[in-house]
Amino acid sequence: MTTPTLVDAGHASNTLQFPFLDLQAQFSTIRTEVMTAVSQVLESQQLILGPEVDAFEREVASYLAAPFAIGCASGSDALLLALMALDIGAGDEVVTVPFTFGATAGSIARLGARPVFVDIDPVTFNLDPELLESAITPRTRAIMPVHLFGFPADMDAIGDIARRHHIPVIEDAAQSIAARWQDRPVGSLGDFGCFSFFPSKNLGGAGDGGIVVVNDETLSQRLRMLRAHGTRNKYQYECLGINSRLDALQAAILRVKLRHLDSWIEARRSNAARYRRLFAENNLQDVVVLPSETTKGFHVYNQFVIRVSERGDLQQYLRRRGIPTEIYYPAPLHLMPAFAGLRHKPGDFPITERACQEVLALPIYPGLTLDQQSTVVEGIAAFYQKSI
Repeated sequence: MTTPTLVDAGHASNTLQFPFLDLQAQFSTIRTEVMTAVSQVLESQQLILGPEVDAFEREVASYLAAPFAIGCASGSDALLLALMALDIGAGDEVVTVPFTFGATAGSIARLGARPVFVDIDPVTFNLDPELLESAITPRTRAIMPVHLFGFPADMDAIGDIARRHHIPVIEDAAQSIAARWQDRPVGSLGDFGCFSFFPSKNLGGAGDGGIVVVNDETLSQRLRMLRAHGTRNKYQYECLGINSRLDALQAAILRVKLRHLDSWIEARRSNAARYRRLFAENNLQDVVVLPSETTKGFHVYNQFVIRVSERGDLQQYLRRRGIPTEIYYPAPLHLMPAFAGLRHKPGDFPITERACQEVLALPIYPGLTLDQQSTVVEGIAAFYQKSI
């Protein structure tokens, strides 16, 4: 799923008071650990897969309460590999949502299968389980819910429907590592859990990377073949695979960052709570819709996304004041040229289309200060006072 560009993620522009995401500040706190880990990999010259990746896979599997984890080159490839492991292809259908990054539906379409979209819940932005069953047909081969912005989809309802129809579930958890549903880690709730380590994710590398977690040993072995050109033994091609091996350098960096992940997430959650207090103190509850929180879902706030009806004007106003924001996502997948072959039209998924017009992400990274958050909320309050 989409993220700011590396320039946006790592550096504030000259006009911004502070960055939307400050990766440089994060790196400064773990510089010695990271450089030591990188140096050890370079000294070993075991650069692709190998012991560093093996260790990272074991640590992620343990962290996510899954028996198997298979590293790969990106979060996009994680989705693609999960679909390939199920032999999904031309004529098959996979149910997912149109309010997500292009890789979600793109991984389906790339294999010749058809993405079948279901609208989202207006509160959580995730797949609406009440609409799921009506989208299932005899051609449905998988369901791909997205745990968007760090908040879990309703995996109780989705899982019940999937089991009733004997359909596997591929969790797109790219933005949601460490999120939990009913106290179980996302990614371990379906048949496959797919994660991204793009730098701006809560657990981000120094480039692209991804991982798939599974509960089934046969599927784990198939995924390991598929990521390495369809081989278990060198030059012995058992199936048609791809080149999606995780670099050892990325694994080494991610192993360092994994040790800090819980504290970073707690800082994000603290910042989210502070936003809620600041919005209440500024009496903005009638004009700003804040992110959903429930007792069943543990939110990790990869993004802190509000909903406002005057999104475009508000974002421009904040930009003039040097306050950074981002839009996830400005247009729905079903109206994108890449998916024109699905022949959707405006109005087909009204909740998604409205969300695309109203969502606005605010800075939420762990190092964000009270003064910076106050600046954001006071800027929003000033906009609405000006509008009255």
